Amino acid sequence: MATAKWRKPGYLFDATSRVARAASKWQKHNLSPMAEGKATDARLAVAEINDAGGGIAAGGVHIGAVAAAASPLVQKEFHLSDALIGLLGSAFLLVYAFAALPFGYWADRGVRKTVIGVGVAIWSIATLFTGFARNFAQLFLSRAVLGIGEASYYPAGTSLLSDYFPKEQRGRVMSIWGAGSTLGIAVGFAGGGYIAEKYGWRNAFFFAAIPGILFALLAFGLREPLRGSAESTGIAVKKTLDAGVGQFLQLLRIPTLRATIFAQTILFFVLASNAFWLPIVLNRRFNLSVSKAGLLAGVVLVGGGLIGTLAGGWIADRRAPKHPAAHLEVGIAGFLLGSVFITVALVAPMNIGPVPVFIPAFLLAVVCLYLYSGPFTALSQNVVSPALRASAVTMLLFVSHVFGDSHSTFDVGYLSDRLGSIQLALLITSPTLLIVAAIVAATGLRTVKSDIQKMEDEWAARSAHPPVLSR
Repeated sequence: MATAKWRKPGYLFDATSRVARAASKWQKHNLSPMAEGKATDARLAVAEINDAGGGIAAGGVHIGAVAAAASPLVQKEFHLSDALIGLLGSAFLLVYAFAALPFGYWADRGVRKTVIGVGVAIWSIATLFTGFARNFAQLFLSRAVLGIGEASYYPAGTSLLSDYFPKEQRGRVMSIWGAGSTLGIAVGFAGGGYIAEKYGWRNAFFFAAIPGILFALLAFGLREPLRGSAESTGIAVKKTLDAGVGQFLQLLRIPTLRATIFAQTILFFVLASNAFWLPIVLNRRFNLSVSKAGLLAGVVLVGGGLIGTLAGGWIADRRAPKHPAAHLEVGIAGFLLGSVFITVALVAPMNIGPVPVFIPAFLLAVVCLYLYSGPFTALSQNVVSPALRASAVTMLLFVSHVFGDSHSTFDVGYLSDRLGSIQLALLITSPTLLIVAAIVAATGLRTVKSDIQKMEDEWAARSAHPPVLSR
């Protein structure tokens, strides 16, 4: 099969190249190529995942991590309270949620690689201008614009991957993609913290903008697959016009999708608040410098995040043939175990004698909380028509960010100001909400099989007629 026309050299510059190489070797033995005429060689598809997903995710997420890592210095320069520094995170997430609406609509009706490229370019430029901020208003505005750009790649990228691989492999595929985000977070915390302390927090944002601009250019060279290419039955089409307000709202009538969205809404409150406040917690609680706090957070996040993300997808896909609800079950188990380990991490000392306590507990908490990533993303695609998969992700982003994490950093900061302890604020919110997330996710256990079957039956019955263009 000829591949030279679309195989791009961008992976050589991918921030997740090590993950890509390992994933490619792993996938040769675990993810079989799809049927001829429907997609492409599995090894090359992984390269695309790491160009569009891993690389762009790493570039995007580490910008948010850079902001968190540099937050102690930003807070000091502008004399900001915990509530105001938390409001910067809220500005980004809230704008991100609303910006996802037009980008998701565009991704379901237009060329997805173009959506990704345009969005990544916007948030890279916004990141660059963050470094030029001279007051809180400018800082707030640049963080808000960043949300507009970052709202693009996730809906479009998830839809792309779902047309590269069939449902039996999506848990693992989404986990490999998620590994790029995990690595990007670590790069942001460690690299951002180091640069912020040694060269100033403004240079940390300049550093973060460069790879984003490169990945924006690479995104335009991705291959655009036909929609429905990876389905076992039904047509494969170049374009659909299904997306609209009515169809978007109807997505919440799918019980399994509704359960995953509401559970992640609660989870995202926990993830965002802990990720944002972690460097400050380490700085205040253990008297670590900005660079050391960022490095410690980065090392643990990349280790635990990679293990949890990759393991979650692998476990779910292995269990799914005999247990249709496996993707939900893996996430639920992670939420419950994570509530235990995050409690231990927030109350434990760094060491008890020569035995480390904080780092192992923190690491296990991260592993557990990342188990959901690949399975939940895959499940959200498995129960939705190929014509509306970007819209399904958009619904997740809108609901989970507006009602979940957009206000979490401010809420926890406000609570910290009132209690006089950011550690106590996180301890009150995190374990409790993780248990609630597990309960909400469990409401979808009985509907997984029927929702997947309904989607497949409807897609198989669909004929290639306008407004659909078939190959």
